[in-house]
Formats: sequence, C-alpha cells, structure tokens
Amino acid sequence: MTFPTPQPGYNTTNMPSGWGSMPPQPAGQPSHRKGWLTHGAVAFVALVMGVGIGSNGESADATANDTAQPRPTVTVTVTAKAAAAAPAPTVTRTVTAKPKKTREPGPAAGFAGDGEYLVGEDIKPGTYKTAGADSFGCYWARLKDASGEFDAIIANNNLTGPGRVTIKKGEYFQTQGCKEWKKVG
Repeated sequence: MTFPTPQPGYNTTNMPSGWGSMPPQPAGQPSHRKGWLTHGAVAFVALVMGVGIGSNGESADATANDTAQPRPTVTVTVTAKAAAAAPAPTVTRTVTAKPKKTREPGPAAGFAGDGEYLVGEDIKPGTYKTAGADSFGCYWARLKDASGEFDAIIANNNLTGPGRVTIKKGEYFQTQGCKEWKKVG
C-alpha cells in the first residue's frame, strides 16, 4: 500500500515504520490517524460481537459435541374432526318364550271341601291329616267302591278335633264338613 507524499504542515515523526509517510496535518485539525484507529477499533468490536451472536455464545467444542448427540424431535399430531356418525340401526329380535314345565296332572297331595275322591287318580295314596271340623262336625269314610251302598264302607269316623286317616290306591275317600286334608306320610 502506498500513501500520498506528505504535504507541508503534516507531522510524520511518530508514525510506525512501514506506514510510509503520512501527509502533514494542518494545525488545529484532528489527526486522520486517530480516525483510522477509531474506525478500526469499532470494526474489530463489531466483528467480535457478530461472531458472538452467530455462535450464540457456544464454543466450537460444544457445537461439535451437540452434533454427536441426538436432539429431540418435535412431532405435532393434528386430529381431523370426524363427520358425525349416523346412529346405528335398531335391531329387534323376537324371542318366543317357552312355557314353564308344569307338573303332570295327577293326584293331589292335599284337598279341601266335601266330596268323594278316587285314591291314585284324584288324590295320592298315603296318610292324611286334618285340623278337624269346619262347622258342625267332620265325617270321613274309606270306601271300596262308589256305589253308595252301606257294605262299601271299609272304615269311617266322625271327628270333633284333629284326625288322621291312611288311604290306599284304588279306594274311594269321602269327606264332609272337614277342614283341609294334607298328606303327611
């Protein structure tokens, strides 16, 4: 770099070697040398600040180490709104109810009222008990047939209180004015 030849009035005695000779500065004006230094210093500071801002305050070693380690990945999931679902169709299923099993019709294990019953068909054979008379008196009879004849009676009784009777299959049992008869054996 070459500088212009000094003009009369500029001081070149304190110049570093290699700068050549600076033109003399007129008296009362500031030195251009100070301007170059000021601008150079500002440029240097700006350079240092730019490097600091660019590196975000991290050293070169920190940047090298960061590239070796995995960085977290941010994933954003956006759920699309589904269209309003149509209501499901109503399904009606018809079920035919099965009737409960009923007992086979057969002889009863208990009976009440006046009447004549065939043992084994109308009532079960066994021992029956009654609480006694319904009103005036309680009459019962075991019969060998339903003829109504006097000699058809096997056994009979008039009760004023509780009583028992054992009847067999094929016999007829006749009762009048008695409370309910219940099988007890």
